Amino acid sequence: MVSLVDRMRGHGRIAAGLLFNLLVSICIVFLNKWIYVHHGFPNMSLTLVHFVVTWLGLYICQKLDIFAPKSLPPSRIFLLALSFCGFVVFTNLSLQNNTIGTYQLAKAMTTPVIIAIQTFCYQKTFSTRIQLTLIPITLGVILNSYYDVKFNFLGMVFAALGVLVTSLYQVWVGAKQHELQVNSMQLLYYQAPMSSAMLLVAVPFFEPVFGEGGIFGPWSVSALLMVLLSGVIAFMVNLSIYWIIGNTSPVTYNMFGHFKFCITLFGGYVLFKDPLSINQALGILCTLFGILTYTHFKLSEQEGSKGKLAQRP
Repeated sequence: MVSLVDRMRGHGRIAAGLLFNLLVSICIVFLNKWIYVHHGFPNMSLTLVHFVVTWLGLYICQKLDIFAPKSLPPSRIFLLALSFCGFVVFTNLSLQNNTIGTYQLAKAMTTPVIIAIQTFCYQKTFSTRIQLTLIPITLGVILNSYYDVKFNFLGMVFAALGVLVTSLYQVWVGAKQHELQVNSMQLLYYQAPMSSAMLLVAVPFFEPVFGEGGIFGPWSVSALLMVLLSGVIAFMVNLSIYWIIGNTSPVTYNMFGHFKFCITLFGGYVLFKDPLSINQALGILCTLFGILTYTHFKLSEQEGSKGKLAQRP
């Protein structure tokens, strides 16, 4: 009975973490859209603000004894910090050189790439039925995006690099937590300032720094308040991402990301009156079917493995 209660509490904590991530992730999508449309704040600069605020938030949490920082050698998390910068740069370049549909279609390929990386590099195995759930997931996102797909070679190069680096980043987030024996806050506490420094170096190559449209340009008070609010919500998003990956898996988080994409589409249709075609609606249903199927199979496999362990003498 105790183990059942503990198991239900564990599932409840994961469900609460996923729900919290869903709420803050959708909130930041629409808030950032508002900032881009109404204030024109540069994309990478906003990401830099997000990580600086994330580090400051973690510093405050550490001072309040919410977590105890663990000394980590910078060389052990250098690649993690670098992969974050690469994923931001390449996904932004993909968005800049492709249509929204192509950009979203490329992001859908992250899940199979993660499974390939974990299979070939980390010797992790996935059952056939788990692998088959990728079919409705991918098909659903293709249906969502197909009307807008217009390929160009340079854009597809950036999209492919973005998918590869994003997949590596998500795998390494989970692997580093287990390898270094740290929790999500302890890892992000060291990774955030290092990534911020790297982005600070990269921003001048892609966006203005001073003057009109630059991060240190003449912005209105309302714009600065919106950017600060976006940074606070980004802190919550980043923390919940690390927590989810550390307590589940990169594949689970990525599957959940497709679910957030479907909810965001519905939100855009309801809040911003974005057009929603029949093909998009079918794609959303197909993606949701894949996610629900994956969740069912994953939970049944976890219960099965726990049952086998319990039966051992």
